[in-house]
Amino acid sequence: MKIFIFCDIEGISGIFSPEQVTPQGSRFQEGRAFMTAEINACAEGCKAGGADVVVVRDGHGGSYSVLWDKLSPAVDEVLCGPSGDDRFADIDECDGLILLGYHAMAGTRAAVLEHSMSSVRVQNYWINGSKAGETAIDAGIAGEHNIPVILVSGDDKLCAEAGALLPWAETVQVKRGLTSFGAALLPPEKAHGLIRDAAERAVRNLSSMRSLVYPSPVRFRVELTERQPLPNPRSCPGLTILDGRTFEVEAPTLEDALFRS
Repeated sequence: MKIFIFCDIEGISGIFSPEQVTPQGSRFQEGRAFMTAEINACAEGCKAGGADVVVVRDGHGGSYSVLWDKLSPAVDEVLCGPSGDDRFADIDECDGLILLGYHAMAGTRAAVLEHSMSSVRVQNYWINGSKAGETAIDAGIAGEHNIPVILVSGDDKLCAEAGALLPWAETVQVKRGLTSFGAALLPPEKAHGLIRDAAERAVRNLSSMRSLVYPSPVRFRVELTERQPLPNPRSCPGLTILDGRTFEVEAPTLEDALFRS
């Protein structure tokens, strides 16, 4: 059994400040350490649950956050750097996907570091008319490969979002959002214990998990933040400009639509 952990940083326990999540931030090295420790706890839980192989993808920013020399032996491979045209490299070889350290979609009240893909470029996303964040996007792309999301972790707002979308998956609340840049944090051992236990349960219960698949063709709508350039319809098949900041892409799959946008 092979499990794929796709890890972001904003939803990691101990993370609450922009200073912890960007290379320019004064506390970025601390954020990297917190992220790596949570990956280790998750991988150890997966192995305890019966996983034979655990692959980790550093999915934050430019994929420069994991501290390679601090990884647990429970991690069999870590994917870093550009992965080509696929959102999840080699996911077809895997049996389940974990979305570790995720954050709530843009605009979610009192969610820690909320955004959708890019807080600079993107205001909102919709999939087939429903507002969507990164959890919905990534679960849908995995579903197109017949891979179920088995666990999602982050703050309480993210867990509510994921629970409504993926009721079969484990959700792990590692902090409580107070504001965009404020949180009620658990101590590390408690947060890591929750992650480890949930990962073990998720892997043991893999047979009860489901894939999320959106009806095709997929309508993927993007509302940009102000003064961002719109894509050129001539170079993007299936694209419709709706107004000065909003466009929609229709494509056979969500993964196609995301990369066209």
